[in-house]
Amino acid sequence: MLYIGNHTTSSKGYAAMARQMIQNGGNTFAFFTRNPRGGKAKAIDPKDVEIYRALSEENHFGKIVAHAPYTLNACAAKENLRDFARETMADDLQRLEMTPGNYYNFHPGSHVGQGTEAGICRIAEILNDVLTDGQTTTVLLETMAGKGSEVGGTFEELRGIMDLVEKKEKIGVCLDTCHVWDGGYDIVNDLDGVLGTFDRIIGLSNLKAVHLNDSLNGLGSHKDRHAKIGEGQIGMEALVRVICHPALSGIPFILETPNDDEGWTREIAALRKAYTGED
Repeated sequence: MLYIGNHTTSSKGYAAMARQMIQNGGNTFAFFTRNPRGGKAKAIDPKDVEIYRALSEENHFGKIVAHAPYTLNACAAKENLRDFARETMADDLQRLEMTPGNYYNFHPGSHVGQGTEAGICRIAEILNDVLTDGQTTTVLLETMAGKGSEVGGTFEELRGIMDLVEKKEKIGVCLDTCHVWDGGYDIVNDLDGVLGTFDRIIGLSNLKAVHLNDSLNGLGSHKDRHAKIGEGQIGMEALVRVICHPALSGIPFILETPNDDEGWTREIAALRKAYTGED
């Protein structure tokens, strides 16, 4: 089964997000745990969660992907910013236990002049602080485009973080097609080779979700600017090969394309048609 959906607005509540995704033709979705620029998270209504669970079961949803705010920087140079990252992640993981067994995705962060090795150590330190034995949520490191001082622009950097995390069974990776393309991994002409490299360095068993985005920029540009499916430098054919690749079967594919619900509905329908091969 193809689990595909788009990034939606958490302020609607779980049930409303699920209903919108059903209208869009999706059976998974991603959402920010709070305002993407930071701030206090909205209280979760247990009744809303119950309705969501029923909708999810009735419509055969796959795992959903929560996204940490963009302002979270687990390897910031300033201690107060790392404290914000630690406190936000701990709070988010506790809240996500109301919808157990799903994913929590975050950008590893920017080392802002400290160096990649120091950044990796700081990210792992915070993960070791917030991961607990009892949590059911898997925390996903996102592949990045490698712009500026970003950590996570190579598979080796993500592996470096994972090697320092104590509760390794609680973490995985979310692969962003735009980011890896912009980072220099040629998923257009050598998808098998890229996934083979991922498997050798990180392990495909740790690949839990995919952000399915086209890119406005060329291979290795390190820009990170998403494009609508089929309107960028990656292209529809290459992205269809991604969703159809047997190594990625059963994981959620999340659209983060610059769209509205009407546009996402068209993209989801086109990708489903390509996936099934039906007219």
